[in-house]
Amino acid sequence: MSLGTVKPPSMDALREVAAELGMTIGDTDLADHHAALAASVAAYDLIDRMPDELPEVRYPRTPGTRPAAEANPYGAWAVQTTIEGAASGPLKGKTIVLKDNICLAGVPMANGASTLDGYVPDVDATVATRILDAGGTIVGKSVCEYFCFSGGSHTSASGPVHNPHRHGYSAGGSSSGSAALVAAGEVPMALGGDQGGSIRIPSAFCGTYGMKPTYGLVPYTGIMPIETTLDHVGPITATVEDNALLLEVLAGPDGLDPRQYGGQSKPWHEAIGRGVQGLRIGMVQEGFGHPQSQAASDAVVRAAAERFKGFGAAVEAVSIPMHSLGPAIWLPVAAEGATMQMMLGNGFGFNWQGLYVTSLLDRHASWRDRADELSDTLKNTMLLGHYMVTRHRGHYYAKAQNLVRRLRAAYDAALARYDLLLMPTLPMVATKLPAPDAPVSEILQRGFEMIPNTAPFDCTHHPAMSIPCGKVDGLPVGMMLIGRSHDEETIYRAAGAFESGVDWTTMTG
Repeated sequence: MSLGTVKPPSMDALREVAAELGMTIGDTDLADHHAALAASVAAYDLIDRMPDELPEVRYPRTPGTRPAAEANPYGAWAVQTTIEGAASGPLKGKTIVLKDNICLAGVPMANGASTLDGYVPDVDATVATRILDAGGTIVGKSVCEYFCFSGGSHTSASGPVHNPHRHGYSAGGSSSGSAALVAAGEVPMALGGDQGGSIRIPSAFCGTYGMKPTYGLVPYTGIMPIETTLDHVGPITATVEDNALLLEVLAGPDGLDPRQYGGQSKPWHEAIGRGVQGLRIGMVQEGFGHPQSQAASDAVVRAAAERFKGFGAAVEAVSIPMHSLGPAIWLPVAAEGATMQMMLGNGFGFNWQGLYVTSLLDRHASWRDRADELSDTLKNTMLLGHYMVTRHRGHYYAKAQNLVRRLRAAYDAALARYDLLLMPTLPMVATKLPAPDAPVSEILQRGFEMIPNTAPFDCTHHPAMSIPCGKVDGLPVGMMLIGRSHDEETIYRAAGAFESGVDWTTMTG
């Protein structure tokens, strides 16, 4: 029997475990199993006594503080601190805020959730280390939605995040605080995460540049996962050049993230001034005219697309019927995958090698004792995901992952004829934040209504960027550019040409 901290189960506990597994084991056989487990538990105790294998934390920092309400007018800051990076580097002089699902050792991290409040990571995410190594200064953490499961900015336990263009309106989610702080001019650069559009949605609502890079290009190490095949992290910035510059620092393998299977950092900022002469851009017709689409917003994107013709690009309408099925294919992956990994799997799940942040895993597991506190958007997702996994064996998750290949092939077929695809980032501009006493139906609608164009590319892993292209009723409109896998360069060429050739703030619908 182990004399350490990991104890073998009692006979009664082992009997309960057997019952949970649907096994009926007699007392004699159970006693034999119990005795045989002693050596195995001793191995667990040995693991428990060994130091964990965690990356070194460098660069001094303080825990920081949440600013007072008067200093946080958009509700976008989770924590303010100052962590100075290296003495020189490409980000020297730049200040960057991290989405609050990104580990920063010694600085509180809540991931928008009351159930995680009080957790302090013991590691730095790879992206944080790379920013600091490049001379950047990390100035804090931005508010995000409750475990990142909302496209609106109304679900964080700390309260709603307001759109800097109009108080009382959504900043978009789930990287709500990151886009709001950039749009408000409080920081030039921020990091967001994207599993259904959570970089591009707030960028479209707030009028910032948001890049969801090719899957795996930027290591997700040290960031709280949602679903391993959907997880992306990338830059949200005030300019295209800053976006490319930050991606250059972030990109490339770190040896700890199984999502990475190719892709290196490139000097993407050099592509920004090359223009779009000779590029072929396909305007995807199925990206317009959704049932929830605003005609004025769609019109702004169509007008913006026409501007590329004046810069020397060919712009043509293209039909990709599979795009309309993309949200349906994404849904089982997101709902069932997130339920199993992020929630029932305590964030990290099983069956992959890389960095497990065990302190986060342990702390997050306590959500089960406080499940009533979860946001309605997350509850709804878990109700669906758990039902489908337990009543349908995970069949639809599996089939959806198979269908992703067909969806990817449909986009790739179009990208064989065009250098870029173009569509509205979202069907609408920012909507009003739900009232504190809003019915669940409204909370859910405002959480998910905007994802039909963004979510499919989280499944297919293509790079996709939202760029501001005009306004409707004073609120920004986003135009999404989609490229071939690992062709962020062409996206930056087009985004740079549009940024330099058009004053998007004057284009209205």
